[in-house]
This record gives sequence, C-alpha cells and structure tokens, in this order.
Amino acid sequence: MKLKTLIVSLCSASALAFAAHAETITIATVNNGDMIRMQKLTDDFAAKNPGIELNWVTLEENVLRERVTTDIATKGGQYDVMTIGTYEVPIWAKQQWLLPLDNLGADYDAADIIPAIAGGLSADGKLYAAPFYGESSFVMYRKDLMEKAGLTMPDAPTWEFIGEAARKMTDRANDINGVCLRGKAGWGENMAFLTAMSNSFGARWFDENWQPQFDQPEWKNTLDTYVKLMNDAGPSGASSNGFNENLALFQQGKCGMWIDATVAASFVSDPKNSTVADKVGYALAPDNGLGKRGNWLWAWSLAIPAGTQKAEAAEKFVSWATNKAYLELVASKEGWANVPPGTRTSLYENPEYQKAAPFAKMTLDSINSADPTKPTVKPVPYVGVQFVAIPEFQGLGTTVGQLFSAALAGQMSVDDALAQAQSVAVREMTRAGYIK
Repeated sequence: MKLKTLIVSLCSASALAFAAHAETITIATVNNGDMIRMQKLTDDFAAKNPGIELNWVTLEENVLRERVTTDIATKGGQYDVMTIGTYEVPIWAKQQWLLPLDNLGADYDAADIIPAIAGGLSADGKLYAAPFYGESSFVMYRKDLMEKAGLTMPDAPTWEFIGEAARKMTDRANDINGVCLRGKAGWGENMAFLTAMSNSFGARWFDENWQPQFDQPEWKNTLDTYVKLMNDAGPSGASSNGFNENLALFQQGKCGMWIDATVAASFVSDPKNSTVADKVGYALAPDNGLGKRGNWLWAWSLAIPAGTQKAEAAEKFVSWATNKAYLELVASKEGWANVPPGTRTSLYENPEYQKAAPFAKMTLDSINSADPTKPTVKPVPYVGVQFVAIPEFQGLGTTVGQLFSAALAGQMSVDDALAQAQSVAVREMTRAGYIK
C-alpha cells in the first residue's frame, strides 16, 4: 500500500509540476474556414509540443484588424501570435513591432514559400510572418447557369462580359443573383475588391505626388460599373455582405458568379458544404483591355509581436501551423483539395493536389500575375495591389469603404461618394504630411 501511495503521490506531483510549467499562448485569428479548421487539428500540435497550451481568440475580419492593431500599437500584450496580412507586415516590421522568424526549425524549408507571397511578408531580407494561406482573386461561376444563359466563360473574361453574363443569369423568381460581390465597408472588405477592380479600369489611389485621384474619370467608371452591376444582378442587402456572407450565398446556389479570393475555391467545391460543388468553374479576374486584371495578392499569416514573453513557444506554433507537414495533416483528414492554398511551391508540384484541386493552376497563375510594385496602369508612389502600404491607409481605406458601401445601398449617389472620398483623402494626406 505504501508503494502504491508513493506512486500515486509521484504521479500527482508530476501532473502538478507539468501544469505549473505549462505555457499558454494566446492566438488572435480570423473566422475564415481555414482558420477554423486549424483549431480542430491542434491535438497534433499538443502531441508534438507537450507543455504548450493554446488559447484562441477568433474574430470577424474587421474586428480582428482593429483589435490586433490597437494591441500592438499600444504594447497591450494580449496576444502571443497574431493573424495579420501582407498590408501590416512590412509596416509593422519597420516599426519593430514584430519579431523576425529566424528559428522555425531545420525542416521548415522557407525557400519553398512562393516568392510573391514571401516577398510581401519580409523586410530587409527577413521573414516577419509565416503564410498560413496565400491568395489572389478570380471568378468562380456556375457552369450550369452559364450554359443556360447561352454563354461560355472565357479563361480571361472582360468586365463587359461579366456584366452581360450576370444580367442574363439573374433569376429573381428563383432567388438566383447573377453576381455576388463584396459590399461590406472595410479597407480589407469592399475596398480590397474595389481597389483591385479599379486597377483594371486604370484608376489609382494617388498620383506620383501623393495627390488623391477620386475626382478622376477612372474611379467614376469603376464605381458606376460596380453599383449598376450590383443593382441589376446582385443580392439584396449587398452592402452588408463580405467574404463569408457571399461564400454562404454561393454555396447555397444563390450566385451565378462570385469574384473573390482564390482560397474560396476549396469551399465552394466541397460537397460537404456546397450545394453546387460539382457545378463550379473558374476564370481569371476580369480586365478592361488596359493590361491589368482586377485580382489582388494577399496572405493571411501568423506573426509574433515583439512584446510577447513567450516567443519560443509562439514560434513553435507558427512553425507547426505553416509547415509542409501541416498540409499533409489536413490532406489526411480532409483531402488534398482542402489544404490551405497559395503558400508553397511544392504544393503546386504535387500530382495528388493537382488532381484533387481543379482550381490549382488558375490560383497559382493569379498569384503570380499580381504585381504589388506596379498595381495599376499609370505609375504610383506606393506598393500594394488592393491596398496602399502606408500606415494611414487602414483608417482612410475604411472611411472610403463606408462611403462606397453607402453608395451601393442607395444612401448617396456615386458622385457624392467620390467627392467625399476625395475630400477625406486630401485632408488626411495633408495632415500626414504627404501633400501640402
């Protein structure tokens, strides 16, 4: 009995010691499908990293951006790992708000990260965030509805074709909208879509001297086309719809076309969640014959704030979640079509992935065709396809997004929205010292 008591006591002591030394890292992430899936697979991380516990804070996209920006700027220290994107990384790295990821492990193979994605997450040759998934944007469409409309989707459509197809595919009596596009206000919501779209119309946020350009005809043409298209062929309440809302509409069979992130392809083609999984086709984002398509470049990535006291544990998690082995883990549970796309060259060389994901080549072509250094037709002083990589853009982009969302909702005219956007942009750029 004494021996048994001693063993029990030792086991209890070990458990208490383990609990005492267990480190909890807090991860702020977005409520997108791939991130939700990651949380369900973290038993694998726990098995490989005993002593590290995970506390998840999962937030809607706009809320996440606001919370992590406030936390890191004020040195709040709430999070040990942050889900951020290609907009924040170079700006925050320059501010020394992020730790460089220089200890991801011998088997990490950072050289395998797609160069366009790695470049957007680096500063001074160092990687400051590891991509969980990378994306561009393209057209997802219903092949059956396109055929019913008597049309054939080109691999590289124009905006004129998109407009014609959307109007012909619209069937209000059967709750089918010809096209679903982002309308929810936010620099990373409707303005991600509209800025990328505007590039293909030859518009730009600023000229070479940082003068705002919303009073130019290219922006007028962009916003007129968007609002008219959505009024004619979009869903009701579109000004409240972002990525997740449009994903749900498409999966429910209520959208003829959806122009959005390439990452959505695995969700719209998944028969477990999509009622139209076997009817989806893919095409490049539209253009206007000016040499630029309306596709963006983005990566949701995991970064470690410089103020964390748990950097070693945090980097172990970042490595696990963005390693090649994680892709294999997802494939073993969900199939190759559902692995996080757009981060690693080796994935697109994998025959199993190529076979399982009919959207693979179109995704890679879209990512490789986006050029953050030359995003639009005319020269610009900034970097970024669907954003302007300056600290002021986050607030300015959201304000402009609210104006354009109001125009979509019919609360103001396109001309009024553009005039107010110009006024706000001039005021903010003057205040920030870009113009006098």
